[in-house]
Formats: sequence, structure tokens, C-alpha cells
Amino acid sequence: MIICDTHCDTLYNLQVRPGSHLDVTMDTLKKGGVSLQTLAMFVGPGRKGDVEALFAGMFHQFELLKEQGWKQVDDPSEAVDGEVSVMLSIEGCEPFDPGLEVIDEYRRRGVRMAAITWNHENTLAYPAMSGSTQGLKPYGVEAIRFMQQVGIAADVSHLNDAGVRDILEKCDKPPMASHSNCRALVNHPRNLSDELLRDIFAAGGYVGVNFWPTIVGDPANVDRVVDHIVHMYELGGEGKVGFGSDFDGIERKPEGLTGPQDFPNLIEGLRRRGFAEEDVKNIAGLGLVNYFKRIAV
Repeated sequence: MIICDTHCDTLYNLQVRPGSHLDVTMDTLKKGGVSLQTLAMFVGPGRKGDVEALFAGMFHQFELLKEQGWKQVDDPSEAVDGEVSVMLSIEGCEPFDPGLEVIDEYRRRGVRMAAITWNHENTLAYPAMSGSTQGLKPYGVEAIRFMQQVGIAADVSHLNDAGVRDILEKCDKPPMASHSNCRALVNHPRNLSDELLRDIFAAGGYVGVNFWPTIVGDPANVDRVVDHIVHMYELGGEGKVGFGSDFDGIERKPEGLTGPQDFPNLIEGLRRRGFAEEDVKNIAGLGLVNYFKRIAV
């Protein structure tokens, strides 16, 4: 079975916290049967810091992983059952401040998705945690359209509602949310409203369900994560929902989901809930493969 995870913060930890415990390792990925792990390059909380140096460091950490045998792919369709591969993303588009040519360079280096904001306002947009009701900034519309033209998916996790709406209405291809949940189940700004979820799915978008207990809800366990998947399916998410763990970016984890090695627990949780095997395969990874086919350039 192809298992894909659309978000973890491992590269940031390797760069900023060398020697710290990592949820995501080659061993845990193999134990969990993960076929594709997306490694986010996280802009970090120091918005005014040296973004260029931070991202150069994370690219360097990625090269070191590849020297150790980690296999980079450029598209989820390259994922192979029984073999671990990795793909790059960005969390926070501050690196794109200098102009569109930077976006092109990141794409050439293998970046396939980019979260427009983290928890800070930037030159593109406003984050969900700000409470802002303003939509995308003019450069945000321009940059996201360009991202989509070159094959970088617009990731709306952390983006405010008005920004998500603008991408749906003003940009060329459906967005994804790499690590977000349902606001109807847990009323938190980081979760997506039913209205936005319906529209993302209707447009052909995709959502990876986050494992962060704060937005999963109580009790934080496998069944509660499955609750979010069930709710998304009820809103039109069939074939358009998957996993976005946020491993190495969350200190607490749901019971039974402490790292990639525990993905089999989640797969079994889906089966217990009555998902057909075709749906289980879509949620595990094929839904992400098909999303990238829909946004192919």
C-alpha cells in the first residue's frame, strides 16, 4: 500500500536543533510502511531572522540525508510500495520575497508545495492565527499563480479564511492543505470551516489531516483522527483526504500515533470505522497522487 504524509518538520529540527530526538527517521518510516514523506522547510518563528541562511541550511541537511541513501522524488506518482522516498515543501513563503525568479529556483530544486504563511503576516498574505479578515495581498495573488504555473501546489494550512477564499476564486488550480483539520469538530483557527472544506474538495483540492492534539480534539487518539477524516468525507472529500502528521513539529501526539511507525494503527482505524479498502488506499496515499495529477502543468 502506498502511504504518503504531506507534512513534517524534520529538516528544521536537523538544522536548528542538532542532536534532538526525531520522530521521522529512516527506521521509523520503514517500520510504518511510508512510501512518501514530504519534508517541509519551515520558515521558523524568527520572522526577521536570516531566512536565506536558514533555508540554505535546510537544503544542506536534505543533501546530507540523500548522501545517507534517502531518495528524493519530484512527484507523488513516483512513490513505490515498500520503498521510502521523500519530497520537499515549504512552510511560510518568506523565501519568495525577492521575486518570482526565486520561486522558479525552488521548484528546480524539487519543492512541490508551499504553505503561503506560517503564523506571521508576510508579503503574500495573512495567517489564520492573526484573526485578519483581509485576503491575499497583490503579490500573493501573483506569486501563487506563478507557483501553480511551475508546479508548486498552493498549501493553505496556516492561511486565514479570506486568503483561502481568494486562492479558490482568483488562482488557477485547486489548493491543498497539507496539515489541517475540521473546525466543526474543534473550533480552532488552524482548522478549516465546513464551507471552505466543501469548496476545496469541489474544486479538486486535497487535505492532509493533522495529528496535533490541540486541533484533533479530546481524547487525542487514532479514533479522533479518523473522526476528522469521516467528517471531511461527508463534505465531499472522498478521494481527496489523506495524512499530514506534523511529526517533528508537535510535542504531543495522539495516543497510538507517536511517529511514522504507527501509521498501521491509523490504517486499521479506518478499516474499523467501515471504510472500504479502496477508500483506505486513497486516504493512505493514492488521493495525494491523484491530486498532483489534477494540478499537473
